[in-house]
Amino acid sequence: MRVFDKTSAPAHLGAVPSADGSTSFRVWAPFARTVSVDMLLGPGGRREPLTPSGGNYFEGKVDGVGDGDLYRYVIDGSSTFPDPASQSQPEGVHGPSRIVDHASFRWSDDGWRGRALEEYIIYELHVGTFTEQGTFEAIVGCLDYFKDVGINAIELMPVSQFPGSRNWGYDGAFPFAPHNTYGGPRGLKTLVNACHEQGFAVVLDVVYNHLGPEGNYLANFGPYFTDRHRTPWGEALNFDGPFSDEVRNYFIRNALDWFVRYHVDALRLDAIHGIFDFSARTFLQELSETVGSALSGNPPAYLIAESDLNDIRIITPRENGGIGLDAQWNDDFHHALHTLLTGERQGYYQDFGDIENLAKSFAEGYVYTGEFSSYRVRKHGSPSKHRPATQFIVFSQNHDQAGNRPGGDRLASLVGHDRLKVAATAVLLSPYIPLLFMGEEYGETSPFLYFVDHGDERLIEAVRTGRTREFAWFPSIGEIPDPQREKTFRLSRIDKVSRFEEARRPLFAFYRHLTSLRRSLRPWQMTGGRPLVRCWPDKGTLFVMMPLPGNDVSLFFNFSEENAHVASPLHEGSWAAVSDTLSTRWGGSGEIAPPRICGKTGTVLSLGPLNAVAYRREG
Repeated sequence: MRVFDKTSAPAHLGAVPSADGSTSFRVWAPFARTVSVDMLLGPGGRREPLTPSGGNYFEGKVDGVGDGDLYRYVIDGSSTFPDPASQSQPEGVHGPSRIVDHASFRWSDDGWRGRALEEYIIYELHVGTFTEQGTFEAIVGCLDYFKDVGINAIELMPVSQFPGSRNWGYDGAFPFAPHNTYGGPRGLKTLVNACHEQGFAVVLDVVYNHLGPEGNYLANFGPYFTDRHRTPWGEALNFDGPFSDEVRNYFIRNALDWFVRYHVDALRLDAIHGIFDFSARTFLQELSETVGSALSGNPPAYLIAESDLNDIRIITPRENGGIGLDAQWNDDFHHALHTLLTGERQGYYQDFGDIENLAKSFAEGYVYTGEFSSYRVRKHGSPSKHRPATQFIVFSQNHDQAGNRPGGDRLASLVGHDRLKVAATAVLLSPYIPLLFMGEEYGETSPFLYFVDHGDERLIEAVRTGRTREFAWFPSIGEIPDPQREKTFRLSRIDKVSRFEEARRPLFAFYRHLTSLRRSLRPWQMTGGRPLVRCWPDKGTLFVMMPLPGNDVSLFFNFSEENAHVASPLHEGSWAAVSDTLSTRWGGSGEIAPPRICGKTGTVLSLGPLNAVAYRREG
């Protein structure tokens, strides 16, 4: 089981109930003269003073209160606020905090030993739109569905308490509190427990680059924010200025709580390029070190970055001078694949569009490793070829790539099933860690739109204006759905039953075939570090060969709309086709590539238009 070393971790924050019927409170408030806790126990309530302690904290024990009781902090005798480390906000971001007894939940996942990160097949979902109920416990009823698809890791978009009942989750104001309408702390634990019982790892998306503007009371307690830096989303968190030690502790404690109190297997750190920190020992380094020292045993605890910096130091081990995160999302792979499939070249896509880009991403990871970027108008990135492929997470779509379009278009709304199958082959049979976005497995076409449920009219209008300005680079944006309207949220729900429709059944079956094939081929066990890659730009074709223990795999892609004939780079052995996107079994027009090829010099391989074929060496 996972072991938690309290001596290597920051002390608890917030309210922690004890078996003796008391609750200990601890809050950081460096500029306050006094801090008390108001217990909302009846008409009169009850106010108890906390005692100043080291590090500008106030703490104390209150008898006769425990699980389920509501409270607020009172600063300097007058101003009352929810707990910055609140574990539950049953009445929303502006309401009181609730004490949560984490020890009362009965876990039954003692046998769970986790999964090796390289074996993950990740399914990213938004809790509110994945089911009609929009709750953690409703997802429990979908675990058989995930098994059917072939998924073994579920990634939840952020679940920390945000304003209202609908939001992507990146406007969270209480990082420690699972959202009340999703099912709160108990609902999340129930989901994680059920996932582990049935063999699924759980990845949780967390946001350490900003907090949402509504319900964000942290600045009333201390200098959590700084005006020295600005993020695209508002005030930057204070990770490198005066008093930043305790700000760091706050977020490091938050990460540990997800691992310890909720048993999650991995955290996906949102947009770390929005974390501004010029310290010699950065917050991310401290986070990596503390998670590594405070948590040991099984299941392992992984940290995954989202970053557009193409900075290989992020996933370079600490002993080699890096930050030491375990893996990162690779946007370059997505952009290279997306532009070949759609022909789009606007915005950041202007740096992509050539098949050589996808070839380089297969061969090295990043596409931009120090070259000039037209979009950024400067050189961008660092070499990545020396890092294992299993440190990169790839995808053909995700919440950002759909939701940050004016109409929330999924890939299935932009291209046909022939291209979708080519994309699925590239992602699921790559040596990288594959990620699917909810619904892509059957070609969901409902949009994934940006939606909020704010209570401040000025903020609502600012969001509307900001979304319009954000899409100025699109050639024709049309009318952008109002993020505040409930209809926008409802339009974003997926319909898993539609996988049974005649037009979608073959695609769904193909995804199931690819996940099964991935588990059989185990491309993450590639020897030699990187695949052998070759492309023919004039033909729009690409070859990727992965040397594997006992069953080498070769992928051939034709991104053109014409038949292609290429000289096979396979010079030895016998190879059998194990997947062909043009197979009638998957709704294709019929295979053109041969079912078997003999690896010898001069062999010419024929590929159909928009075709991907996988071969496995037989001898």
